[in-house]
Amino acid sequence: MPSISQRGKDMPQSPIRKLVPLSNDAKRRGLKVYHLNIGQPDLETPREGLEALKNIDRKILEYSPSEGLHSLREKLKGYYDRFNINVDVDDIIVTTGGSEAVLFAFMACLDPGDEIIVPEPAYANYMAFAISCGAKIITVPSSIDTGFALPSVEEFEKLITPRTKGILICNPNNPTGYLYTMKEMIQLRDLVKKYDLYLFSDEVYREFCYTGAPYISAFHLPGIEEQVVLIDSVSKRYSECGIRIGAIITKHQQLKQSIMKFCMARLSPPLLGQIVAEASIDAAPEYMLMNYNEYVERRKFLIDGLNRIPGCYSPIPMGAFYTVVSLPVDDADKFCEWCLRDFDYEGQTLFMAPASGFYTTPGAGKNEVRMAYVLNKEDLGAALKVLAEALKAYPGRTNPA
Repeated sequence: MPSISQRGKDMPQSPIRKLVPLSNDAKRRGLKVYHLNIGQPDLETPREGLEALKNIDRKILEYSPSEGLHSLREKLKGYYDRFNINVDVDDIIVTTGGSEAVLFAFMACLDPGDEIIVPEPAYANYMAFAISCGAKIITVPSSIDTGFALPSVEEFEKLITPRTKGILICNPNNPTGYLYTMKEMIQLRDLVKKYDLYLFSDEVYREFCYTGAPYISAFHLPGIEEQVVLIDSVSKRYSECGIRIGAIITKHQQLKQSIMKFCMARLSPPLLGQIVAEASIDAAPEYMLMNYNEYVERRKFLIDGLNRIPGCYSPIPMGAFYTVVSLPVDDADKFCEWCLRDFDYEGQTLFMAPASGFYTTPGAGKNEVRMAYVLNKEDLGAALKVLAEALKAYPGRTNPA
């Protein structure tokens, strides 16, 4: 039998999705499963986007331009203007979701063997995209004890080698919910300027910043405009994960030309998704304010509830809609499996993402999980009760209540 590629063997399994079979089995047994594992918003898609989808009157659903519809890119420019992200329409390339944006950015910027430094824990698919293009993710650890603040400049500099091509951040952060400060962003600016690196900045959660301080984009940092590669997506801010529309934004002319070769090879981003995304940008300000306020309430409700459970600790996330939680268990991977396979409380159980999948350092995140507060407060309350009962019953608990 022919063997599979080494790349395929090295590709990590999604920590978010690897427990899906156990979740499906739990549902077949009649259990109510609370999904805290995946960042799929439950809030409604903007009416403007849904109406655009319903009222498509085209006779042919044709290819769009490889860089995306010009009208959508114009709307995106206007959207970025609201955040003082000053880019031109031609700096924006529409992609098939934020995932393709990361992949194409890596393919265009990195050669096999090149390295990118990423604070961990980090979104697990960054590793998969790096493997896809033969590059290597080098992680610099952040800690739950400091709320996952950016590691020091010295820690970054220890990792920089002749193969280092860039630094990648997610701001606000998935999986931790951390929001980088201006001081931290200036430190990153100075690093990429000093060593002539790319700064890859995944900013898909910019709508959800809870500090009251101004949002800081990588494009706000003076002196590195052509070194910034911004990753974006409409999935989270408009509850449109399924339309698969993202974007790469760069002012680096040669890089844009290179990215376009990959865009041409995949022909075009989804036409229907672009139509929906373009209409959604016109959603009333009340739409985003309502969603923002809902996440603020859910965040407080969940974090307060978690920190009242004996042995649990979550720092207060300042952005996105995730948090990483330390639990009084010997192994969070085993605990998450046990919850789905062997435990229920009054016909209910939990689906959480083991945090080990967001680290590359062996043993890191062993007692941590990522939770997404994308459920309403009633369901979050029920999930907290189930978690408390599960921790009482789990055979591998480390500090019993």
